[in-house]
Amino acid sequence: MISVSDFRNGVTFDMDGKVMQIIEFQHVKPGKGAAFVRVKMRNVITGGVTETTFNPNDKYPTAYIERKKMEYSYNDGDLYYFMDPDTFELVPIEKSALDDTFRFVKENDVCTVMSYKGNVFGIEAPRFVDLVVTSTEPGFAGNTATNTLKPATLETGAEIKVPLFINEGDKINIDTTTGEYLGRSKA
Repeated sequence: MISVSDFRNGVTFDMDGKVMQIIEFQHVKPGKGAAFVRVKMRNVITGGVTETTFNPNDKYPTAYIERKKMEYSYNDGDLYYFMDPDTFELVPIEKSALDDTFRFVKENDVCTVMSYKGNVFGIEAPRFVDLVVTSTEPGFAGNTATNTLKPATLETGAEIKVPLFINEGDKINIDTTTGEYLGRSKA
């Protein structure tokens, strides 16, 4: 059990059968009346965000979310297969458990598979990935000083904006959380 007065960002707890994760919290002590805790929380299964207030004396059961590193192998329709590195077993995961960052994941990338009581509810892609640009407009000499961007398609099929000097075949580094170009790949 976790007390509401012990809430911190990232804490997960079970509230009425739903697994909630604290995004923001604020302890409030008004001039009149009892203290309370204002909480912005996300349902980890559905992704819905809600704001509510709690009495600081309330207690909720702690929800333990299992995070396991698994290697993405391939997809077959709406099923995506991940390999457990310990047992080498292929685990099928529904497309609905994947978020927008998964568009930057290619085969053999290691992702974090999140589950609660054995049910997978989400996949965390690696924070930074190196991908090859498969198609974009050609760059021109002298286009390195401006901040102008052009569309580019990556080897995973994702489209992002890149600087004008990036050409097809270049390997670039991307932040998967924002989908932004970070620079040319060192490798």
